[in-house]
Amino acid sequence: MPFSVAHVTGLGAQRRRSGRFGDVAVLITTVTALGAIIVALWNAGALNDVICDGECGAAAVAKPESLMLQPIAGAVGVAARPPAELDASAIRSAVISDVDKQKDHLGTRMGFAAVDPASGGVLVAAGPGAMTPASTTKLLTALTVLSTLDPQERFRTSTVRTGNDLVLVGGGDPYLAAKRPRPARFGVEADITTLARGTAAALRRDGISRVNLDYNSSRFAGPAMNPAWEKSYAAERIVTPITALWVDQGIVNSVRADDPAKSAAERFAHRLQDAGIAVSGSPRDVSIPSGATTVASVRSATVARITEQMIASSDNEAAEVLLRQAALASGQPATFSGGVSVVTDVLRTKGIDTAGLSIDDGSGLSRHDRISPTTLAQTIAKASADPRTASLVGDLPTANFSGSLGRRFHAAADGQGVVRAKTGTLKGVHSLAGFVTDKLGTPMVFAVMVDGSDDISEAETEAAIDQVTASLARCTCSSLR
Repeated sequence: MPFSVAHVTGLGAQRRRSGRFGDVAVLITTVTALGAIIVALWNAGALNDVICDGECGAAAVAKPESLMLQPIAGAVGVAARPPAELDASAIRSAVISDVDKQKDHLGTRMGFAAVDPASGGVLVAAGPGAMTPASTTKLLTALTVLSTLDPQERFRTSTVRTGNDLVLVGGGDPYLAAKRPRPARFGVEADITTLARGTAAALRRDGISRVNLDYNSSRFAGPAMNPAWEKSYAAERIVTPITALWVDQGIVNSVRADDPAKSAAERFAHRLQDAGIAVSGSPRDVSIPSGATTVASVRSATVARITEQMIASSDNEAAEVLLRQAALASGQPATFSGGVSVVTDVLRTKGIDTAGLSIDDGSGLSRHDRISPTTLAQTIAKASADPRTASLVGDLPTANFSGSLGRRFHAAADGQGVVRAKTGTLKGVHSLAGFVTDKLGTPMVFAVMVDGSDDISEAETEAAIDQVTASLARCTCSSLR
């Protein structure tokens, strides 16, 4: 059913808020303004000498280590703006106008929602309800992870031994690397080269020069490939089988391993030999022996950093690993279904509308997933309201500047540096959920979803969604109080 005026319900007209937007709205506005300033300076070339010592492109910009929502002194006076309230009818008019202009590029099914970032109240909701979300599912995963795990927690990969039997134990680090990348890669802090050297040094101190090496990946359970995923994902090695132990996400020479845990152990054996310890036999997946002692370990980046990287790069494998870690932290089985149940519980606990919600995974790869635009928008609004989860808002890519939005909004200039959002893409499916400020600098949370564009080119539909989103930046959708 196409998006039209008749499908729009403006719930905000009866829910006009009185009072201030509060700290959350001010902080979101400040971050957005800062993004716009950086983009403007970048486009003008003013940052070239600082970043690249000369001319350089957007790909050269490193992702900042942290973008927390903190007040920024002197940020174009945003914090000093008088409080404002969003106008649901103005939002509705702005969106409908651009949807009408872009209707030939949006397919047969479109959904939209706008939410007040301070209260989480729905201002506008339109479309068929729950739709295929693709990678915007990761917003739900990120909120769940930051809500159930300590954002400063780190995952440990270790070696343990009994006698000359050594076991490599996977701790569920989605970014465990073969060696530390140079230059550093955000989110990657543990590697098996460092672990091998630490293990070899400890073994030598105990007079051991040869070991039998096995591995343990029992931290996660259930199927490694989701039954709801397309069969081609496994056959064509589009996704790495999900396990608590892998190296470089199971990719060796640009090919995904069929058994990433065994591959990780084999690669670790080579590193151990390079460090001077002889290794016997072929690694097997074993239980951790009773009475085994820890030999050495390495720790991942923090949960907050891993989540940021997962959102910025829309990392499917990292999302599924984090989903299992959230399940474990909540006392659920470390499986796809265990993780999904935790996501549902977190959303409901936070008062997020879950009407029509049905998901199979944490990445959004399943074409059977269903999430409404309202759920996506409220997820972002609720995340911003809690200091424990507020970093999710700062993790969102910036239009025409960073992450999965780095090459978007070329023709929708009003949204550049102003829109910050998570993308979602499958064949015939495109979604965008995040926040934007209107012409008065008032922030709003939004979600745009399309899941009936199979016969339209990906570039056309994405450009149309960009224009619809930019209409929110162009409009005066709020009034000063």
